[in-house]
Amino acid sequence: MKAIRVYEYGSPEVLRLEDIADPVAGVGEVLIDVAGAGVNPIDWKILSGAMKAFIPLPLPFTPGVEVAGTVIALGQGVTEFSLGDEVFGFINIVGGYATKAVAQVAKLALKPKSLSALQAGAVPATALTAWQALTEHAGVQRRQKVLIHAAAGGVGSMAVQIAKYLGAEVYATASAHNHAYLKDLGADYTIDYRTQAFDELVSGVDVVLDLVGGDTQTRSFAVLKKHGVLVSPVSLPNMSLANDYGVTPANFATRSDGRQLSLIAELFDKGHLSVDVEAFPLSDAKVAIEKSMGRHLQGRLVLDATK
Repeated sequence: MKAIRVYEYGSPEVLRLEDIADPVAGVGEVLIDVAGAGVNPIDWKILSGAMKAFIPLPLPFTPGVEVAGTVIALGQGVTEFSLGDEVFGFINIVGGYATKAVAQVAKLALKPKSLSALQAGAVPATALTAWQALTEHAGVQRRQKVLIHAAAGGVGSMAVQIAKYLGAEVYATASAHNHAYLKDLGADYTIDYRTQAFDELVSGVDVVLDLVGGDTQTRSFAVLKKHGVLVSPVSLPNMSLANDYGVTPANFATRSDGRQLSLIAELFDKGHLSVDVEAFPLSDAKVAIEKSMGRHLQGRLVLDATK
């Protein structure tokens, strides 16, 4: 099979496309013929070496946390899927940038029928992050006010749609050229973070989903109502400020969850969710990662493992 390999930490220049042996599905695993592999910030953070103290990896490794494709081999004891099933999943911290990948069945779900495999490859990590932030950590309810920072990106665009599905009133921060896109996704109000101070325009918010960190996160405490929730997968909110404002801080790492992905697939097929992708051939992984590193994206980047 073909795979992107990393022999040393560094910039995207260190990525190599190579032929390597096919992986073998173990107990409770399946082998997937990959069609699409999503490109995520965690990929280039791992690549840079910034995460090696927390996520030690043997070199060389293949980047990529999420894939979609077709099941082509079953490991021992697998009954949840059959050969030929189209699946998608947040498979691991590495392994996705390849034409074949192994994944535990508990991390997979049947692909949404309404999405191509290429589109579905860009969904699991961001959709699970948004779903867990809003449902498990923030407990969003109907008619609550939810403020989402970096709303046009991968997690943000999913969060806007999920918050609307949950019945919330959605405020979204993004650059002005993304506002029409966010309105199409269901945002009720859009704020240009470059020219407008969100903390002067919004107040009495029930939930802030912070996907930026830093000063944006710090300023977000002031817009929350008492007993509101500030949730962030980016960084741990300041506990002292949380106490001062009487709000609940939450920081979390996204959990791979096949059952939640099945629900997310259903939301796609019922028209509650959509995804915009920009595709690159697997051989152009370097270009895709460089684009991801530039931030300010609209939707998702995905590698086409069939090219």
